[in-house]
Amino acid sequence: MPKIIIIGAGPGGYAAAFKAARAGAFVTLVDKSDMGGTCLNNGCIPTKTIKASADALKLARRLDQFGIVPAGFHPFDAGTAFFNVDMPSVQVRKENVRKTLCAGLEKTCVALKVRLVRGQAELQAGGSVLVHTASGIEIIHGDAIILANGSKTLDLPSLPVDHTWIFNSDDALDLHTIPRRMLIVGGGVIGCEFAFIYRAFGSDVTIVEGLDRLLPLPSVDVEISRLLQREAKKCGLHVALAQTVKSVTVSRRGVTCELGTSPFMKGITGPDISIEVDAVLVAVGRAPNCQGLNLSEAGVATDATGWIVVDDRMRTSVDGIYAIGDTLGPSRIMLAHSATAEGLCAVDNCLGNKIHMDYSVIPSAIFTSPEIGIVGLSEAQAKEQGRDVRSCLVQFREMGKAHAMGELPGFFKLVCEKGSGRILGVHIAGAHSTDIIAEAALAIKNSLTVEDVANTIHAHPTLAEGMCEAAQAWLRV
Repeated sequence: MPKIIIIGAGPGGYAAAFKAARAGAFVTLVDKSDMGGTCLNNGCIPTKTIKASADALKLARRLDQFGIVPAGFHPFDAGTAFFNVDMPSVQVRKENVRKTLCAGLEKTCVALKVRLVRGQAELQAGGSVLVHTASGIEIIHGDAIILANGSKTLDLPSLPVDHTWIFNSDDALDLHTIPRRMLIVGGGVIGCEFAFIYRAFGSDVTIVEGLDRLLPLPSVDVEISRLLQREAKKCGLHVALAQTVKSVTVSRRGVTCELGTSPFMKGITGPDISIEVDAVLVAVGRAPNCQGLNLSEAGVATDATGWIVVDDRMRTSVDGIYAIGDTLGPSRIMLAHSATAEGLCAVDNCLGNKIHMDYSVIPSAIFTSPEIGIVGLSEAQAKEQGRDVRSCLVQFREMGKAHAMGELPGFFKLVCEKGSGRILGVHIAGAHSTDIIAEAALAIKNSLTVEDVANTIHAHPTLAEGMCEAAQAWLRV
């Protein structure tokens, strides 16, 4: 069996390592940090752990709506308990979750005999990797190499991060105090998730987005953006669309931010606005994380911005070297589960198979308030492709379970071909939509129609039956 070297122990890297080891390959997994990569240590899991605290706080503050009152109060008394966030305790819980999952991954490495080497990897000619470890330099030889080196936070030259007044998403996960006033630069996934989290914790948050809607992504249906902006307004979030930060001035009192009309929006003008805040979070995307890998000397091609270029079998320009995950950049899909699928594909090809990566059905989960689950085409994308489609939208408030839970905001939107009824896209906003979207992904993957979903009995009362009700509503029109 081949010797496979994997550089990067994030979701794509460790999934590839575990699959290769189970297939009998000799696997060496190299990473200079803890296992789990950005997702486990600085992204998905820490963010969702902190969001769980924010959700618990929001629920605690409306316990009286469920008939839960503090001990000692009569149900008809006006008094209610006051809850606040203890950020040091939130951070302890976040770290405990992270360390537990890291330890679990390391145990799996031991069980599968995956050799874990800690250090900075550097590609060498002839299929070997030089690793700068704490105890010195080690050279590892392999038959195939999989690059899973991930990405890092994108810094803007106009907004230099000082980790005190102006910070990035990594810093936002380690706050032990809540800024009284926060400006978030970027209304994409990262910016919106942090905005709802820190608003729940009590910060006065303003989101600045250069385009004309929140979550201005092609895959996000415009109805989702409209709902999110309404919910942002309800909870006291301030949203400045079609604007960018022109300058910031740091003083002892805080940060003064000058906002102006966005250069990305033509034909829109308006006055400049000055906002004073206590912290600025820059959340404008990700950048390549290839320092020290020696890519150019090894002959691994990258694009103009430094992302590694691969074909649909995850092969780089160098025979025997593959690349997966965030290091491929936004031309692919920068999601943890996409990296995992790419890792499995790369391993198959390392083992002599000829497997092509399929990006046609990859769901997205956005953990705002409410949550958002997306898979397939948006209505706009479908029409741009010339497809004859019809959409149907069913509100969360039409479902009994949503009322029972006290979770009314949200909807199910189905985008389907008019003639066949084939489901092309599903967009869900509302409680637990990131879990419910799995059914939609399965439906699209298997080319199911709205009739297939409508004729499938869904349990009642559940939120998932919204999929069935939306399909039935589409058939009635």
